[in-house]
Amino acid sequence: MLGSTAVGAKIAVVGGGSTYTPELVEGLCDHEDRLPVDELVLLDPDPERLAAVGGMAGRMLAAKGWRGTLRTTDRRPEALEGADFVVVQLRVGGQTARLSDETLPVPFGCIGQETTGAGGLAKALRTVPLVLELAEETAARAAPGAWLVDFTNPVGIVTQALADEGHRAIGLCNVARWVQRRLGRYLEVDPDRVVLEHVGLNHLTWARSAKVDGVDRLPDLLGRFTPELELESGAPADLLHLLGALPSSYLYYYYRHDAELALQRSEGYRPRAQVVAELEAELLSEYRDPDVTTKPAALARRGGAYYSESAVRLMASLRAGTGDVQVVDVRNDGALPGLPDDAVVEVPAVVDHEGAHPVAQRALPPEMLGLVQQAKAYERLAVLAATSGSRQAVVRALLANPLVGRYPLAEELTGALLDANRRFLPRFFPPEG
Repeated sequence: MLGSTAVGAKIAVVGGGSTYTPELVEGLCDHEDRLPVDELVLLDPDPERLAAVGGMAGRMLAAKGWRGTLRTTDRRPEALEGADFVVVQLRVGGQTARLSDETLPVPFGCIGQETTGAGGLAKALRTVPLVLELAEETAARAAPGAWLVDFTNPVGIVTQALADEGHRAIGLCNVARWVQRRLGRYLEVDPDRVVLEHVGLNHLTWARSAKVDGVDRLPDLLGRFTPELELESGAPADLLHLLGALPSSYLYYYYRHDAELALQRSEGYRPRAQVVAELEAELLSEYRDPDVTTKPAALARRGGAYYSESAVRLMASLRAGTGDVQVVDVRNDGALPGLPDDAVVEVPAVVDHEGAHPVAQRALPPEMLGLVQQAKAYERLAVLAATSGSRQAVVRALLANPLVGRYPLAEELTGALLDANRRFLPRFFPPEG
C-alpha cells in the first residue's frame, strides 16, 4: 500500500484543484513501489474546485487502500512546510484568461495559442512572478533538498526563470513520453525500449531518432506510418521526410502558420479554451459524485496524457537516485551545441539525487538551430519582461518571437495584452496608494 513501507515523501501540489489532479493521484497509486508517499497536500485558492477534486482524490486513494494522509488547504505555508516535492500545475486567470490568450492575437494577424506566440507571452507574464514567489517560499519552508517540479506552462519560460534565480527546480512536459508511447505502439514494442533523441526547447522539439536495442527505427517509422505521423504532428509528409525527424505538434504553429491563422479566423471556429471549459465542468460534476472512485474516461480528452507517469517517474528517480534517462527541461550545460550553458533546454537527462544532468546531443542542423536560437532569445526576454514589469521588454520579446516579429505590430500587441491582463500584472500596474 502507498506509504505503508519505508519512509515516504510529502508531496505538495500547487494548483491541487486542477482537473489534472486525479491523473497525478492515479500515477502515485500505480507507481507506489517506486515512490512511497506518506502525505499528499492539495493547495488551491478555489474552495469549490478543491472540495470536488479533493473528494475525488480521497475516494481514489481509499479504493487503493492507501494509509497515508491526504489534506486540502488554501494556505500555502501549510502545504509547503516540510514538503519533499512541490508540483506546480497552476493556471493564473483560469480558462477565462486562456480564452483571451487564444483569441486576442487573432485580429492582429497572429496565431492565438496559450503557450506559444503572443498568447504564450501573456501567460508567462501572469505566471512567472507567482512561480518565483512559490519557489522562494519552498526554499524557506520545504524539507532540505526539496525539489520543485514545474508542469505549469509555458514550461520553458517558467523553468528558465527558476534556473536564472538558482532554484532547485526541473521543468516537465508530457510530449516526449507521449511520442515514446505512440512510437512503441507502431513498432509493437514496450515503449520503454524506445530511446528517443528528443531535443530542442519546450513545445519546440524534434525526435531525431528512435532507437530500439541500439538500432534507429525512425526512418522505418517515417516510411511505414507517414499518414499517422502526419496527422499526429500536423507536419505534411514531404516536410517529415525533408527534416528526417518527427516535430512535436506545437511546431505546427510555426511550419503551418498561415493555415492555422486562417482556421482561427474562420466562421464557427471554437478556441480550445472553450472546449476545455466545458470539459472541466463535466469532469468537476463527475468528481463530485460520491460513487465515482476511479479516474473518469472524460479526463483523457483534457490533454496532458502521461503527465502523471512522467511526474512520478521523475520524482521517484530524484528520490532514489536511480540514474535513469528522462526527457526534462533543465540548464543546457553544454548538452545542445549552439546554445549557452545557462539556457534551459528540453533534452534527455540522467536523473539522480543531485538532479537532472543533460546528455550531450548532436548539433542541430541550421533549419532547427536557427529557430531554437530565436525562440530562446524570445524566452529570455519574456523572463525579463515578467520579472521587471517593463513594457519595453514586452515589446522586445514580441519582436524576438518567431510568431510575431514585426513592428509596429509588437507595439500594438503589447498594449492590448497588458490591458487585457491588467488585474494579473501588479508589476506593470502597481496598486494605487
